[in-house]
Amino acid sequence: MSGIDVEPVDEADEDNAGGTDDGDHTIEVTPTESVGEDEETISVRPSDDDIEGPDYVLYGGKGGVGKTTMAAATALDSARGGVSTLVVSTDPAHSLSDTYETDIPSEPARIREDIPLYAAEIDPEAAVDDGFAAQAQAQEEGAGMFGGLEGMFGEDSPMESLLGGPMPGSDEAAAMQLLLEYLDDDRFERVVVDTAPTGHTLRLLQLPELMDTMMGRIMKFRQRIGGMLDGMKGMFGGEEMPQEEPNLENLEELRERIERLRAALRDPARTDFRIVLVPEEMSVLESKRLREQLDEFGIPVGTVVVNRVMEPLSDVTDDVEGDFLQPDLERCEFCQRRWDVQQSALAEAQELFRGTDVRRVPLFADEVQGEGMLEVVAACLR
Repeated sequence: MSGIDVEPVDEADEDNAGGTDDGDHTIEVTPTESVGEDEETISVRPSDDDIEGPDYVLYGGKGGVGKTTMAAATALDSARGGVSTLVVSTDPAHSLSDTYETDIPSEPARIREDIPLYAAEIDPEAAVDDGFAAQAQAQEEGAGMFGGLEGMFGEDSPMESLLGGPMPGSDEAAAMQLLLEYLDDDRFERVVVDTAPTGHTLRLLQLPELMDTMMGRIMKFRQRIGGMLDGMKGMFGGEEMPQEEPNLENLEELRERIERLRAALRDPARTDFRIVLVPEEMSVLESKRLREQLDEFGIPVGTVVVNRVMEPLSDVTDDVEGDFLQPDLERCEFCQRRWDVQQSALAEAQELFRGTDVRRVPLFADEVQGEGMLEVVAACLR
């Protein structure tokens, strides 16, 4: 793996591994001279923290900021702690498979025998197609447009006008659908979601109130139209139309599941909604808008993860031993300018998310792939 020299670090050398100077905002670094795969060693101390934690960890943020990496690292660390953990990705690029360096199925399956780690990489288009099929079957059985949650995600759905805007994208819709599906799944103690539901998808949390209002109107309408049709039948000598009660079982089940999901998302003891961003102004602004959307629905942001920060790994965590290539801020003008950009964005993010738990993940020379580097990222997220 090019770009990482991972020879063990002696205690005498740790003081020279890197650090920050608060006076001039520079980083003293000791660049590695060579990189050899035979010398690569990454030592990550296991976490001593209690395995208890939130039932749901949801990663949201602008595309390309590293949500899949964070979700994969979090799930791996959770499973290593003995917690039966499912990580779900709805990224069409199937980057979860690339991150774990193994094929991830489209349905939840255990991907490690030694630890309780489960994963699923959902194809959003297939999930929506399955939703249409399930809705068609539900309509044939008399359940109508409330026969399943999936039918509400269709283009030009009646729910679009009720929810006050266009329907969510297929990836977000699939994420919300899976949260509902796995809410009561006894196989998983924790569910980690990459590409968390945001924006229009969160409007679905308003469905219980909408259902109460709409069902009352539907019942009144059925009574009125039924009486009119019966009168017309009587005028022309026909038989009265049979009064058929609507099938509300599926609707009530859906309503209860959404109520439970809403309660879970609003409970910081059960759900940690984590916003991922990179230290750039546009990413910070996007994160601000996301938090405002979450505030509208009463969903607290428990953690903010700032990814790709140009600082030594030793400044972030003491649980990793090894030498990593770092930007040379003393001789590299490009690195210095990027550092200035990052410092400005970090200051803005710290002010914006004051009072929120902020975790930083350094910028690595190589892509984060494989369990070794995922363990390093997990150490930064603890």
